[in-house]
Amino acid sequence: MSKAAELAALIGSQSALSNRNLIINGAMQVAQRGTSGINSAAGGGICADRHKGFSNGGGVFSMEQSSTVPNNEFAYSSKLTVTTADSSIASADYYSFQQTIEGYNIIQTGYGTSDAKRLVLSFWVRSSVTGKYSVTCFNNGGTEGYLNTFNISSANTWQKVELSWIGRTSGTWLKTNGAGMIIRFDLGGGSSGHGTADQWTTTSGYGNTRTADSVDWIATNGATFYMTGLQLEIGEQATPFEHRSYGDELVACQRYTYVYNSERSGGYDQAISSMSKWSNGYAYGAYNFPCTMRTAPSGTAYNTNQFTIYIAGSTGQPNTELNIEVASPVSCEMNVQTSLGSTGESGMFRKTGSGTGASAGYIVFDAEL
Repeated sequence: MSKAAELAALIGSQSALSNRNLIINGAMQVAQRGTSGINSAAGGGICADRHKGFSNGGGVFSMEQSSTVPNNEFAYSSKLTVTTADSSIASADYYSFQQTIEGYNIIQTGYGTSDAKRLVLSFWVRSSVTGKYSVTCFNNGGTEGYLNTFNISSANTWQKVELSWIGRTSGTWLKTNGAGMIIRFDLGGGSSGHGTADQWTTTSGYGNTRTADSVDWIATNGATFYMTGLQLEIGEQATPFEHRSYGDELVACQRYTYVYNSERSGGYDQAISSMSKWSNGYAYGAYNFPCTMRTAPSGTAYNTNQFTIYIAGSTGQPNTELNIEVASPVSCEMNVQTSLGSTGESGMFRKTGSGTGASAGYIVFDAEL
């Protein structure tokens, strides 16, 4: 596309020249939880930040950050692989890959009002299974949905897809820090999810997820599905993908999930928080998040033996218990049990282990939608 054509597309999009992509991490470059070994789950598994893989049935697919891309415009894609096929899908089963968009970020769409605007979805996709695929735009709760379809005619070949739909003037679309809009790609499902393409429908709980003739990708063991360059924007036509800096995308992702996973550098311990010893045998300290999270997150520590508490100049005590008591979207309180020091003495809580990958000590602060 020429520069003149790109500018014309931007002008015709009715969108701002920047921050027009409602999807976060559409180039799949941020993967705080790890770059492989993450499976789909009933509650949604995540590899590339903000993109969830759901399995509601006997099938399972793995997710990884892949360097297989359609062109040199992108460095990464999300790769899904069927590891447990479901060739006998029950009526209520479903499998999907989706992103839930925060309500604050869809205010400009006007959805749920007479000013609702047309949206355009564009992406690069590749699959080993050819046929018709479905993708739906939902509100929170799935009571309003628009079902689109696209065809993959050539296996294991990248193709660019552009889809659009008219704005929805009715229904409840949250404009708060809750789930405002959901973009869900169908990867297989039962008859309970069958719907009609190219129209808005009112359903009960995400019932309009696929057409009856859409492929069941999940039914083929070893099947692959790649996606990158995912963009959702206001306008009449798709514009060139909006590449945001890695730093901007990382901060945007950290509003929903922040993973503390600092590796030791040059043998030096990584300081996490200063702490003070209390009379109950625990040391307490505050920890500030790098950005304001969507809501007060839950906190879970993994491989806690990779952390060490130091009190009053002691040689340190490997940690066996780490409790995270979240107070707000900006900070939390940590406490560790220790026999070191006396009440009122101060010290430091550090990352000391040199483990990497699954054996590394890390903490997940989760405020995902």
